[in-house]
Amino acid sequence: MDGADVADDLTPPIHITHPHADGVDAVLTPAALAFIVDLVERFGPRVDELLARRTERRRAIAAGAMLDFLPETEDVRAGDWRVGAIPDELRDRRVEITGPVERKMVINALNSGACVFMADFEDSLAPTWENVVAGQVNLRDAVRRTIEFFNHKRSEGKHYTLNDKTAVLMVRPRGWHLPEKHLLIDGKPIPAALVDFGLFFHHNARELLRRGTAPYFYLPKLESHLEARLWRDIFEHAERQLGLKHGSIKATALIETLPAAFEMDEILYELRDYIVGLNCGRWDYIFSYIKTFRNRADHVLPDRGAVTMTTHFLRSYSQLLIKTCHRRGAFAMGGMAAQVPIRNDEAANRDALDKVRADKLREVGDGHDGTWVAHPGLVPVAMDVFNEHMEGSNQLGRLREDVEVTAADLLRVPEGAITEAGMRNNISVAIQYLAAWLEGSGCVPINHLMEDAATAEIARTQLWQWLRHGATLDDGQRIDEPLLQDIQDAELIGIENRGPRLPYTEAAQMLYEATTATECAEFLTLATYDHLP
Repeated sequence: MDGADVADDLTPPIHITHPHADGVDAVLTPAALAFIVDLVERFGPRVDELLARRTERRRAIAAGAMLDFLPETEDVRAGDWRVGAIPDELRDRRVEITGPVERKMVINALNSGACVFMADFEDSLAPTWENVVAGQVNLRDAVRRTIEFFNHKRSEGKHYTLNDKTAVLMVRPRGWHLPEKHLLIDGKPIPAALVDFGLFFHHNARELLRRGTAPYFYLPKLESHLEARLWRDIFEHAERQLGLKHGSIKATALIETLPAAFEMDEILYELRDYIVGLNCGRWDYIFSYIKTFRNRADHVLPDRGAVTMTTHFLRSYSQLLIKTCHRRGAFAMGGMAAQVPIRNDEAANRDALDKVRADKLREVGDGHDGTWVAHPGLVPVAMDVFNEHMEGSNQLGRLREDVEVTAADLLRVPEGAITEAGMRNNISVAIQYLAAWLEGSGCVPINHLMEDAATAEIARTQLWQWLRHGATLDDGQRIDEPLLQDIQDAELIGIENRGPRLPYTEAAQMLYEATTATECAEFLTLATYDHLP
């Protein structure tokens, strides 16, 4: 049955703008579409309300308001409550690997030796319709262990299948801010998060439970406990629709926005029947910090390379997350190691792995229960650190009562210089990432790092902020549009001379428009979404 015919059978109709993608008939079945329509009818208006609330808070901060812990939820923070039971297979999460829902990646990540694989529909996936549909097909096949991939590009060929023992599967849907333009109700794109969650849950929840596991999710870019409450209500409704036991779903929330750092207790409380942990989404957190204070000259950040997890505001955030989670019986997951093994330079590879070890040693020493890596080659490196320095399968018993974090700690501006090298790096990385994204790749190796949308977002918001506030480089140059244009032109020539043929000129133009615009766009991926097929 054609996807468009299926859509016509529904009331109200859901229109599929691109019904002929490979796998669309298997994914967009009449029952699956009906499930999505029900989610959108029930919860779509609340998504709109919460996005409007984000806008109101942004305007208030631009006008001089400051973030703080909420006085109206003080009883939640002071209360003696804990999250629900954690499944046995999620009690050891010392190393998790993340990556897009591309077929070979799914197989390699599940086979990587990591405890968990976070299959990503969000920052590491360019949301072309083909990618979104194929991702659902790939995860459906992975759940049923029928997934395989044959690499025809290699002369000898290579066949990829699942090992007997694999990582536990978790799925990250897209954030509340993103629409799915290929599915329309009454001519309006529907929330992409409801598409990603709804399709995966509808097709796989019962099968996962039959196989002795369960539907597990990572929740991205929450900005408040009210957004967590929305996910709670969606989970409860979805379980009822499929006749599942309450609490069958389990989730981990990413604390990757500055506002969410002030509501960690509240987020855990709203999701207490479902949540098993919080994660330090460090790159998006830095992006959120810049974006939150985009219009404030007193909160301009130095070079991206100087904003490390050892800076006061980031160390405070990560330690507060550990304390908050362990008090409530939830896991505190560390951040991403984005390094990619460097196979043709032994010294550079050794230096890169030393940086990974140092980062993971800090995390395990602080009390994190696990960490993230972006490449299978880093799984043994991170695993060795946690195996050596973590007794048992987690550190839930380390309550970190010594940690005291104030609002001022979370908001302290890190010190450091703004340099021409930092400016060039931001421009170069943003152009390279955006060009690949426009071609359908959301996870891109750049300078021996596996970059996703978060890095490009930091880069372009920093450029916008520096330009907006007339920041000065350490050599005395004032950042203005002519300087930005000159550096971008030079970087573009260098990229085009050494890289594969990608739409770099188009990407550079988009970057320049974003960085010189009067208003700083909320999300670069949203602003450029219509350029994707």
